[in-house]
Amino acid sequence: MELRQLEYFVAVAEERNFTRAAERVHISQSGVSAQIRRLERELGAELFDRSARTATLTPAGRAALDHARAALAAAGAVGQAVGEVSDLIRGRLVAGMVIGCTLTPLFEALAAFHRAHPGVELSLLEDSSDRLVEAVRAGTVDVAVVGTAEAAPEGLDALTIVSERLVAAVPDGHPLASRRRVGLRDVVAHRVVCMPPGTGLRTVFDRACAAQDLRPSLALQASAPDALADLAVRGLGVAVLSASMAEEYRDRLVSRTIDDVEAPALLALVWRNGRSPAVRELVGQCREAFGR
Repeated sequence: MELRQLEYFVAVAEERNFTRAAERVHISQSGVSAQIRRLERELGAELFDRSARTATLTPAGRAALDHARAALAAAGAVGQAVGEVSDLIRGRLVAGMVIGCTLTPLFEALAAFHRAHPGVELSLLEDSSDRLVEAVRAGTVDVAVVGTAEAAPEGLDALTIVSERLVAAVPDGHPLASRRRVGLRDVVAHRVVCMPPGTGLRTVFDRACAAQDLRPSLALQASAPDALADLAVRGLGVAVLSASMAEEYRDRLVSRTIDDVEAPALLALVWRNGRSPAVRELVGQCREAFGR
């Protein structure tokens, strides 16, 4: 049994797809499949049900997954421990960023980190907030900027970067544009365009609707604020955005704070406590870049 086999196994389990897993570990799909088959022969059990388009863990696969993650984390910790004792920061660091959110301070922090520690291989990936949070918990992503409804997702350390109220954004001429105050019931009286489930903003919106027993008509969903704004401009629905998102489109949309949704949508940097010196260093660079 080899560490790379465990790495491929964890990648397929998390991606639920051999092709995406192969892209993630940077080898061919046939290579991933061959190594997984070899691992299954060594273990004497199939780890995945391949009868459907999605690679689903078998009971044996589910039993093996946590142990495989722990083995990979332990192997990584060996190099990290040596590096810390040697006062060196090296290895590989993976940063995540929620889709559709361009954050210049994050890029500045990554650049500063790279200048200070050129021996560290940096990777940056985009994904949905919920998948990034799970990846940080699993240790496959070291730090990530995510949208969240909680100040700190369970089991993780977090640094709040943005905390903003939800707003409704509509074009001139829309009934809500002429109102000085807008409540959640006013918003859901119209079709809504919003971010998909798994994003912090959507979680705040869904919880607020549930608290008032409201069932919004979701016309369309998109991960990028630009897409939501364009849909709203074209009259396809009321865009539910954060205040700073809406500010970007003030030339095309009128925004109104949703008065009775007081819970903010948060943008946060998250990481797992006790990670490598490289993670601690990058978190420090992010604090400085974001002014936190």
